[in-house]
Amino acid sequence: MKHPNLIYFFPDQWRQQALGFMNADPVITPNLDQFSQESLVLENALSNFPLCSPYRGMLLTGKYPYSNGVIANCNSNRNTYGVYLKKDERCISDVLFENGYNTGYIGKWHLDPVDLSQEKYTEGRREDGVMWDSYTLPNRRHNFTFWHAYGACDNHLEPHYWVNNAKIEEKIKPEEWSVKHETDVAINYIRNKDGEYRDESKPFALMMSLNPPHPPFKQVPQKYVDMYEGKSVEDLLNRENVTDKTPEEYLQISDKSQNGKEIARNNVKNYFAAITGVDEHFKRILDAIDEMGIKDDTIVVFTSDHGEMMGSHNVMGKPHWYAESFKVPFLIRHPGKIKPGKSDFILNVPDIMPTLLTMMGLEDQIPDDVEGDNKAGYFYGLQDGDTEGLFINAFTNMRGLKTKQYTFLVKKDYVERESYILYDDLNDPYQRRNIADVHDELVKELRIKLDEVLATTKDIWNK
Repeated sequence: MKHPNLIYFFPDQWRQQALGFMNADPVITPNLDQFSQESLVLENALSNFPLCSPYRGMLLTGKYPYSNGVIANCNSNRNTYGVYLKKDERCISDVLFENGYNTGYIGKWHLDPVDLSQEKYTEGRREDGVMWDSYTLPNRRHNFTFWHAYGACDNHLEPHYWVNNAKIEEKIKPEEWSVKHETDVAINYIRNKDGEYRDESKPFALMMSLNPPHPPFKQVPQKYVDMYEGKSVEDLLNRENVTDKTPEEYLQISDKSQNGKEIARNNVKNYFAAITGVDEHFKRILDAIDEMGIKDDTIVVFTSDHGEMMGSHNVMGKPHWYAESFKVPFLIRHPGKIKPGKSDFILNVPDIMPTLLTMMGLEDQIPDDVEGDNKAGYFYGLQDGDTEGLFINAFTNMRGLKTKQYTFLVKKDYVERESYILYDDLNDPYQRRNIADVHDELVKELRIKLDEVLATTKDIWNK
């Protein structure tokens, strides 16, 4: 068979609700709205551990965090615990390269051990003395042969990158919004400008890891902010669960008071503005595909590593069990192969690697230690049925399970006493009522199912 190209486009911290066609957040995303008409849109795509590094680890390896070791965000404080992507992992990029693909990575990597000796060449230490940014050695790039990336640096308007064989002291600083710059680079790759980017006799797989709409929210070109002129904060924060009262079950588990609604009021316009800006540049990628005449031969995925609470339940940020953090966009287009529409089957992050390899004609090359399920049949309409999604949050010693109807969470205290949270997502889509206390049998059933799912990973939480 002819092996298709792949463009995997995943901006950071983009929640599922922030798509115009979802009729939820009042965002301006005309290009993604149009793209959705040509794509299969998943309503239950999950970020199983909603943090940057764990997502990337699961995406590349097809394994859950306690199997690949990326159990938190990579930074200099966590090197000693092995919180980084290991060189001996066989990633999707390794498989594709070994099977004749051009492989490219653009943007935020955030999977390396962070070496303090690199301080003067990277972003350096942050205010707390921790270092996040890193230079990725060529032998840690897992056969991404085109490289235009950095470790972890949240400077959207003055980004920096290391390109291909550049040494650590040879980073570039393009002095423009990172989204615009990275899109320019991707278009050059797709067009193979001057014949310098890839071997046109081979298919290509390009991953684009954009940082916006990740904070700092203020770092977005003004022209996109202006597109929301006349919209009040109340217009923008329209979700019914935006409140100044943090739920009791959240306070019991996090032990932190929140002022998420107030922070959201100051940032929501810029968050949505960055989303609109990314939408504009995503269209440029689609246009380049059309211009090259490779639309029918290219799988395009639009998704994100995790969401953003933006004041829902009076909470901000990401590593939370609520839908605003846990559910992400997932739109996939492959003309003539994947029928456009919507589907509610559950997609876990480790499922993505084996599923994409199958779609690319490499099912027999899926590594034996992959823990995700090959769900290509669900995408092609050949399979249906209930599946579950695993939720992991090491910071609060919590594990959980997502079904089509329920979100179920288990928290253990220091003597392993358990408490439960249960939401009926179909009848309570804003997750405002914890019904665990009145559904004992359902809680028992889901607790057993959670054990079964955890047993398929190397998570020691239940041992």
